[in-house]
Amino acid sequence: MAILSAFRPTDGDLSLAELARRCGLPKPTVHRLVRQLGTYGAVEISPRGVRLGMNLFEIGQLAARPRTLREAATPHLADLQEATGETVHLAVADGEDVVYVQKLESRRAPAVGSRVGGRMPAYCTAVGKVLLAHAPAEQIEALLSRPLRRRTPRTTVAPGLLTRELQRIRDTGIAEEHEESTVGIACVASPVLDDGGAAVAAVSITARVGVRTDRLAPAVRTAALGISRSLRHTVVAVPARDGAGATR
Repeated sequence: MAILSAFRPTDGDLSLAELARRCGLPKPTVHRLVRQLGTYGAVEISPRGVRLGMNLFEIGQLAARPRTLREAATPHLADLQEATGETVHLAVADGEDVVYVQKLESRRAPAVGSRVGGRMPAYCTAVGKVLLAHAPAEQIEALLSRPLRRRTPRTTVAPGLLTRELQRIRDTGIAEEHEESTVGIACVASPVLDDGGAAVAAVSITARVGVRTDRLAPAVRTAALGISRSLRHTVVAVPARDGAGATR
């Protein structure tokens, strides 16, 4: 996993020496593991170096939660993108980050560094803040107990300010971001809720800074509610487990 995780979104082929440097492993160890990974199609080995293999993509498509969400969300995201002409995202929480599981990009919208499968810190994104607002209190407390990195001059890092913002998001069902993760963009997001009221995902619109996010909020909210309803008619992606660990 250290070897597979060493690849970055912009990487093509990496040399064994570079992989060893990134992983902090001896080069002979990396060479042995790469050859083993190659036999399973997890990496491809060429004269230029090592790249991630197609088999990883195939396995990734089997991940139940993103697949179920994408199937339920696709028509609603398409309607949202067509109605607003802006870039839309679908994201899920993963620890203190968000992972984007779908992105429909608008040609007129500003370029955004997000990508399907990419992640961002939750505290500085609209999708992340709406998911944090519905997270357990101990998770929020743990996040706010240590310093947060300021990604732009407008990133909210003060625990008191962020706590009040998360409470406001819980009350309204809408989160906003104005140049907190990326200079030049604004976002508005709303949660996708399961039958029990837990946030299983978040939907957002990303546009140029200065856009009236209050005018986009109703459309985002409508899309999120539509996805929530659609999920109720699909197979549950992550089975609930009882205290003994048995699937219910």
